[in-house]
Amino acid sequence: MNKTFKSVLTASAITLATASTAFAAEKINVAFFLEWATPNMIAKVDKSYDKAMGVDVNWVDFSTGTAMTEAMLAGDIDISYSQGLAPFVTAIQQGAPLKMVGIAVVYEANDCFVRNGLGIDGSNASELEGKTVAVPLNTMADFAFRKYMAHYNVDISTMKIVDQAPPDGAKSLADGAVDMACIFGGASSKAAGEVGKPIMSTQAKVDAGIGSFDVISVTEKFATENPDLVKAFMDATDEVNSAWKGTEEQYKIVADASGMDLATTKSQVDAFIVPSNKEQMEKYFGPNGIAAEAAASLGLVFSDATDKAALAKTIDASFLE
Repeated sequence: MNKTFKSVLTASAITLATASTAFAAEKINVAFFLEWATPNMIAKVDKSYDKAMGVDVNWVDFSTGTAMTEAMLAGDIDISYSQGLAPFVTAIQQGAPLKMVGIAVVYEANDCFVRNGLGIDGSNASELEGKTVAVPLNTMADFAFRKYMAHYNVDISTMKIVDQAPPDGAKSLADGAVDMACIFGGASSKAAGEVGKPIMSTQAKVDAGIGSFDVISVTEKFATENPDLVKAFMDATDEVNSAWKGTEEQYKIVADASGMDLATTKSQVDAFIVPSNKEQMEKYFGPNGIAAEAAASLGLVFSDATDKAALAKTIDASFLE
Protein backbone atom coordinates (compact mmCIF):
# COMPACT_ATOMS: atom_id res chain seq x y z
CA MET A 1 0.00 0.00 0.00
CA ASN A 2 1.20 3.51 -0.81
CA LYS A 3 2.64 4.99 2.41
CA THR A 4 0.91 8.32 1.87
CA PHE A 5 -2.40 6.59 1.23
CA LYS A 6 -1.93 4.40 4.34
CA SER A 7 -1.13 7.36 6.60
CA VAL A 8 -4.08 9.34 5.31
CA LEU A 9 -6.35 6.32 5.70
CA THR A 10 -5.23 5.82 9.32
CA ALA A 11 -5.77 9.47 10.16
CA SER A 12 -9.16 9.38 8.48
CA ALA A 13 -10.25 6.35 10.49
CA ILE A 14 -9.34 8.13 13.74
CA THR A 15 -11.23 11.23 12.66
CA LEU A 16 -14.30 9.23 11.71
CA ALA A 17 -14.26 7.37 15.01
CA THR A 18 -14.21 10.56 17.08
CA ALA A 19 -16.29 12.91 14.95
CA SER A 20 -19.61 14.20 16.22
CA THR A 21 -22.68 13.42 14.16
CA ALA A 22 -24.07 16.87 14.91
CA PHE A 23 -23.00 18.38 11.62
CA ALA A 24 -24.68 20.70 9.17
CA ALA A 25 -22.78 21.44 5.97
CA GLU A 26 -22.71 25.04 4.79
CA LYS A 27 -20.26 24.36 1.97
CA ILE A 28 -19.31 21.14 0.22
CA ASN A 29 -16.26 20.29 -1.84
CA VAL A 30 -16.71 18.30 -5.04
CA ALA A 31 -13.84 16.72 -6.97
CA PHE A 32 -13.87 16.61 -10.77
CA PHE A 33 -11.51 16.15 -13.70
CA LEU A 34 -10.41 18.72 -16.21
CA GLU A 35 -10.21 17.29 -19.75
CA TRP A 36 -13.35 15.27 -18.91
CA ALA A 37 -16.24 16.96 -20.66
CA THR A 38 -19.40 15.86 -18.86
CA PRO A 39 -22.78 17.58 -19.37
CA ASN A 40 -23.15 18.29 -15.65
CA MET A 41 -20.44 20.95 -15.98
CA ILE A 42 -23.28 23.22 -17.08
CA ALA A 43 -24.84 22.92 -13.61
CA LYS A 44 -21.43 23.66 -12.12
CA VAL A 45 -21.14 26.86 -14.14
CA ASP A 46 -24.68 28.18 -13.66
CA LYS A 47 -24.70 27.25 -9.96
CA SER A 48 -27.64 24.85 -10.31
CA TYR A 49 -25.98 22.55 -7.79
CA ASP A 50 -25.71 25.37 -5.25
CA LYS A 51 -29.39 26.25 -5.72
CA ALA A 52 -30.60 22.66 -5.50
CA MET A 53 -28.54 21.84 -2.42
CA GLY A 54 -28.89 25.16 -0.64
CA VAL A 55 -25.13 25.33 0.04
CA ASP A 56 -22.05 26.71 -1.66
CA VAL A 57 -20.46 24.06 -3.87
CA ASN A 58 -16.70 24.34 -4.30
CA TRP A 59 -15.32 22.39 -7.27
CA VAL A 60 -11.74 21.12 -7.09
CA ASP A 61 -9.99 19.57 -10.09
CA PHE A 62 -7.74 16.51 -9.82
CA SER A 63 -5.43 14.68 -12.21
CA THR A 64 -6.32 11.12 -11.10
CA GLY A 65 -9.02 9.24 -9.22
CA THR A 66 -6.39 8.05 -6.75
CA ALA A 67 -5.69 11.67 -5.79
CA MET A 68 -9.44 12.14 -5.33
CA THR A 69 -9.47 9.24 -2.87
CA GLU A 70 -6.64 10.65 -0.80
CA ALA A 71 -8.37 14.04 -0.65
CA MET A 72 -11.62 12.39 0.46
CA LEU A 73 -9.84 10.48 3.20
CA ALA A 74 -8.13 13.67 4.35
CA GLY A 75 -11.54 15.32 4.72
CA ASP A 76 -10.92 17.80 1.90
CA ILE A 77 -13.48 16.36 -0.54
CA ASP A 78 -17.08 15.28 0.16
CA ILE A 79 -18.17 14.07 -3.29
CA SER A 80 -16.10 12.87 -6.23
CA TYR A 81 -17.77 13.21 -9.61
CA SER A 82 -16.70 10.73 -12.28
CA GLN A 83 -14.09 8.95 -10.16
CA GLY A 84 -12.79 5.95 -12.06
CA LEU A 85 -14.18 2.60 -10.96
CA ALA A 86 -10.62 1.28 -10.60
CA PRO A 87 -9.40 3.80 -8.00
CA PHE A 88 -12.70 3.47 -6.16
CA VAL A 89 -12.41 -0.32 -5.90
CA THR A 90 -8.74 -0.11 -4.98
CA ALA A 91 -9.58 2.29 -2.15
CA ILE A 92 -12.37 0.02 -0.89
CA GLN A 93 -10.06 -2.98 -0.88
CA GLN A 94 -7.66 -0.98 1.29
CA GLY A 95 -10.41 -0.19 3.77
CA ALA A 96 -11.35 3.32 2.70
CA PRO A 97 -14.77 4.47 4.04
CA LEU A 98 -16.29 5.40 0.68
CA LYS A 99 -19.58 4.68 -1.06
CA MET A 100 -20.57 4.51 -4.71
CA VAL A 101 -23.86 6.39 -5.06
CA GLY A 102 -24.21 6.63 -8.82
CA ILE A 103 -22.78 6.20 -12.29
CA ALA A 104 -21.35 9.35 -13.85
CA VAL A 105 -20.51 8.29 -17.41
CA VAL A 106 -20.12 5.12 -19.44
CA TYR A 107 -17.46 5.22 -22.13
CA GLU A 108 -15.11 3.31 -24.37
CA ALA A 109 -12.11 1.92 -22.49
CA ASN A 110 -9.19 4.34 -22.32
CA ASP A 111 -6.55 3.96 -24.99
CA CYS A 112 -2.97 2.79 -24.65
CA PHE A 113 -0.97 4.50 -27.40
CA VAL A 114 2.06 2.74 -28.92
CA ARG A 115 4.73 5.16 -30.11
CA ASN A 116 4.87 5.59 -33.88
CA GLY A 117 7.77 3.87 -35.56
CA LEU A 118 7.84 0.81 -33.33
CA GLY A 119 5.65 -1.19 -35.70
CA ILE A 120 3.70 -2.76 -32.85
CA ASP A 121 -0.06 -3.29 -32.97
CA GLY A 122 -2.57 -5.94 -31.94
CA SER A 123 -1.12 -8.48 -34.35
CA ASN A 124 2.32 -8.51 -32.71
CA ALA A 125 1.54 -7.09 -29.25
CA SER A 126 3.90 -9.62 -27.66
CA GLU A 127 6.73 -7.34 -28.80
CA LEU A 128 5.68 -4.98 -26.01
CA GLU A 129 7.29 -7.38 -23.56
CA GLY A 130 10.43 -5.74 -22.21
CA LYS A 131 9.23 -2.29 -23.23
CA THR A 132 8.51 0.76 -21.04
CA VAL A 133 4.93 1.96 -20.57
CA ALA A 134 3.50 5.01 -18.80
CA VAL A 135 0.38 4.15 -16.80
CA PRO A 136 -1.51 6.19 -14.19
CA LEU A 137 -1.68 3.34 -11.68
CA ASN A 138 -4.97 2.24 -10.11
CA THR A 139 -7.04 4.22 -12.60
CA MET A 140 -9.35 3.12 -15.40
CA ALA A 141 -6.44 3.58 -17.81
CA ASP A 142 -4.55 1.04 -15.70
CA PHE A 143 -7.56 -1.27 -15.83
CA ALA A 144 -7.69 -0.95 -19.64
CA PHE A 145 -3.94 -1.58 -19.90
CA ARG A 146 -4.18 -4.81 -17.93
CA LYS A 147 -7.22 -5.95 -19.90
CA TYR A 148 -5.50 -5.27 -23.24
CA MET A 149 -2.33 -7.06 -22.23
CA ALA A 150 -4.31 -10.05 -20.93
CA HIS A 151 -6.28 -10.16 -24.19
CA TYR A 152 -3.06 -10.23 -26.22
CA ASN A 153 -1.29 -12.60 -23.79
CA VAL A 154 1.43 -10.04 -23.07
CA ASP A 155 3.41 -10.74 -19.89
CA ILE A 156 3.34 -7.39 -18.08
CA SER A 157 5.89 -8.62 -15.53
CA THR A 158 8.51 -8.16 -18.24
CA MET A 159 7.55 -4.51 -18.79
CA LYS A 160 8.83 -1.43 -17.01
CA ILE A 161 5.71 0.38 -15.80
CA VAL A 162 6.11 4.08 -15.00
CA ASP A 163 3.36 5.68 -12.90
CA GLN A 164 2.49 8.92 -14.73
CA ALA A 165 -0.63 11.10 -14.93
CA PRO A 166 -2.02 11.39 -18.50
CA PRO A 167 -0.41 14.74 -19.42
CA ASP A 168 2.99 13.44 -18.29
CA GLY A 169 2.47 10.12 -20.04
CA ALA A 170 1.61 11.87 -23.31
CA LYS A 171 4.76 14.00 -23.02
CA SER A 172 6.92 10.96 -22.26
CA LEU A 173 5.53 9.24 -25.34
CA ALA A 174 6.32 12.27 -27.48
CA ASP A 175 9.83 12.51 -26.00
CA GLY A 176 10.52 8.82 -26.64
CA ALA A 177 10.97 8.12 -22.93
CA VAL A 178 8.29 5.40 -23.06
CA ASP A 179 7.17 2.99 -25.76
CA MET A 180 3.50 3.07 -24.84
CA ALA A 181 1.35 5.40 -22.75
CA CYS A 182 -2.09 4.63 -21.35
CA ILE A 183 -4.16 7.79 -21.27
CA PHE A 184 -7.47 9.32 -20.25
CA GLY A 185 -8.63 12.89 -20.81
CA GLY A 186 -9.41 14.60 -24.10
CA ALA A 187 -6.39 16.88 -24.51
CA SER A 188 -3.91 14.27 -23.27
CA SER A 189 -5.41 11.60 -25.55
CA LYS A 190 -5.23 14.01 -28.48
CA ALA A 191 -1.57 14.72 -27.74
CA ALA A 192 -0.74 11.02 -27.43
CA GLY A 193 -2.62 10.31 -30.66
CA GLU A 194 -0.31 12.69 -32.52
CA VAL A 195 2.74 10.52 -31.77
CA GLY A 196 1.21 7.09 -31.32
CA LYS A 197 -1.62 4.72 -32.19
CA PRO A 198 -4.01 2.79 -29.90
CA ILE A 199 -3.00 -0.82 -29.31
CA MET A 200 -6.66 -1.83 -29.69
CA SER A 201 -9.28 -0.38 -32.03
CA THR A 202 -12.77 0.58 -30.96
CA GLN A 203 -14.27 -2.48 -32.65
CA ALA A 204 -11.66 -4.75 -31.10
CA LYS A 205 -12.60 -3.43 -27.65
CA VAL A 206 -16.25 -4.14 -28.34
CA ASP A 207 -15.43 -7.65 -29.56
CA ALA A 208 -13.29 -8.27 -26.47
CA GLY A 209 -15.95 -6.88 -24.12
CA ILE A 210 -13.60 -4.25 -22.69
CA GLY A 211 -15.39 -1.08 -21.55
CA SER A 212 -15.37 1.44 -18.71
CA PHE A 213 -17.54 3.57 -16.49
CA ASP A 214 -16.90 6.17 -13.81
CA VAL A 215 -18.77 6.52 -10.54
CA ILE A 216 -20.04 9.21 -8.23
CA SER A 217 -18.57 8.49 -4.82
CA VAL A 218 -18.95 10.03 -1.38
CA THR A 219 -17.39 9.51 2.02
CA GLU A 220 -19.46 7.40 4.40
CA LYS A 221 -19.29 10.25 6.91
CA PHE A 222 -20.76 12.76 4.47
CA ALA A 223 -23.48 10.35 3.30
CA THR A 224 -24.48 9.54 6.88
CA GLU A 225 -24.54 13.12 8.12
CA ASN A 226 -25.91 14.77 4.96
CA PRO A 227 -28.17 12.31 3.11
CA ASP A 228 -30.40 15.13 1.86
CA LEU A 229 -27.43 16.88 0.24
CA VAL A 230 -26.32 13.68 -1.50
CA LYS A 231 -29.86 13.14 -2.75
CA ALA A 232 -30.07 16.74 -3.97
CA PHE A 233 -26.73 16.39 -5.77
CA MET A 234 -27.90 13.26 -7.58
CA ASP A 235 -31.22 14.87 -8.51
CA ALA A 236 -29.51 18.00 -9.81
CA THR A 237 -27.14 15.85 -11.87
CA ASP A 238 -30.03 13.90 -13.35
CA GLU A 239 -31.84 17.11 -14.22
CA VAL A 240 -28.93 18.75 -16.02
CA ASN A 241 -28.09 15.52 -17.86
CA SER A 242 -31.68 15.16 -19.08
CA ALA A 243 -31.57 18.76 -20.33
CA TRP A 244 -28.60 18.05 -22.58
CA LYS A 245 -29.49 18.70 -26.22
CA GLY A 246 -26.03 19.03 -27.73
CA THR A 247 -26.46 22.67 -28.69
CA GLU A 248 -23.49 24.81 -29.66
CA GLU A 249 -23.96 26.90 -26.52
CA GLN A 250 -23.96 23.82 -24.28
CA TYR A 251 -20.78 22.49 -25.91
CA LYS A 252 -19.05 25.85 -25.42
CA ILE A 253 -19.95 25.97 -21.72
CA VAL A 254 -18.69 22.45 -21.14
CA ALA A 255 -15.53 23.12 -23.18
CA ASP A 256 -14.64 26.15 -21.07
CA ALA A 257 -15.40 24.32 -17.81
CA SER A 258 -13.31 21.33 -18.90
CA GLY A 259 -10.33 23.30 -20.14
CA MET A 260 -10.49 21.96 -23.70
CA ASP A 261 -11.09 23.27 -27.19
CA LEU A 262 -14.53 22.95 -28.74
CA ALA A 263 -13.71 20.19 -31.24
CA THR A 264 -12.12 17.94 -28.61
CA THR A 265 -15.03 18.57 -26.26
CA LYS A 266 -17.61 17.62 -28.88
CA SER A 267 -15.76 14.42 -29.71
CA GLN A 268 -15.50 13.42 -26.07
CA VAL A 269 -19.05 14.29 -25.00
CA ASP A 270 -20.51 12.52 -28.01
CA ALA A 271 -18.64 9.35 -27.03
CA PHE A 272 -20.07 9.36 -23.51
CA ILE A 273 -23.23 7.62 -22.36
CA VAL A 274 -24.78 9.39 -19.38
CA PRO A 275 -27.41 7.10 -17.80
CA SER A 276 -30.39 8.66 -16.04
CA ASN A 277 -31.18 7.85 -12.42
CA LYS A 278 -33.90 5.50 -13.66
CA GLU A 279 -31.54 3.73 -16.08
CA GLN A 280 -28.94 3.38 -13.33
CA MET A 281 -31.49 1.74 -11.03
CA GLU A 282 -32.62 -0.63 -13.75
CA LYS A 283 -29.26 -1.64 -15.24
CA TYR A 284 -26.44 -0.88 -12.84
CA PHE A 285 -27.70 -1.43 -9.32
CA GLY A 286 -29.36 -4.32 -7.56
CA PRO A 287 -28.18 -7.90 -6.85
CA ASN A 288 -27.35 -8.64 -10.48
CA GLY A 289 -26.53 -5.09 -11.55
CA ILE A 290 -23.58 -4.10 -13.68
CA ALA A 291 -22.04 -1.98 -10.92
CA ALA A 292 -21.46 -4.77 -8.40
CA GLU A 293 -20.42 -7.23 -11.11
CA ALA A 294 -17.91 -4.83 -12.63
CA ALA A 295 -16.53 -3.80 -9.24
CA ALA A 296 -15.97 -7.42 -8.25
CA SER A 297 -14.36 -8.21 -11.59
CA LEU A 298 -12.09 -5.19 -11.30
CA GLY A 299 -11.05 -6.25 -7.83
CA LEU A 300 -9.75 -9.48 -9.27
CA VAL A 301 -7.49 -7.50 -11.57
CA PHE A 302 -5.82 -5.68 -8.71
CA SER A 303 -5.75 -8.35 -6.00
CA ASP A 304 -5.69 -12.12 -5.64
CA ALA A 305 -8.92 -12.24 -3.63
CA THR A 306 -11.99 -10.03 -3.64
CA ASP A 307 -14.82 -10.12 -1.13
CA LYS A 308 -17.88 -9.50 -3.32
CA ALA A 309 -20.12 -9.06 -0.29
CA ALA A 310 -17.84 -6.34 1.08
CA LEU A 311 -17.84 -4.58 -2.29
CA ALA A 312 -21.63 -4.75 -2.48
CA LYS A 313 -21.94 -2.97 0.88
CA THR A 314 -20.11 0.01 -0.56
CA ILE A 315 -22.69 0.46 -3.32
CA ASP A 316 -25.68 2.54 -2.23
CA ALA A 317 -28.31 3.37 -4.86
CA SER A 318 -30.83 4.82 -2.39
CA PHE A 319 -29.93 8.38 -3.39
CA LEU A 320 -31.17 7.70 -6.92
CA GLU A 321 -34.71 6.85 -5.86
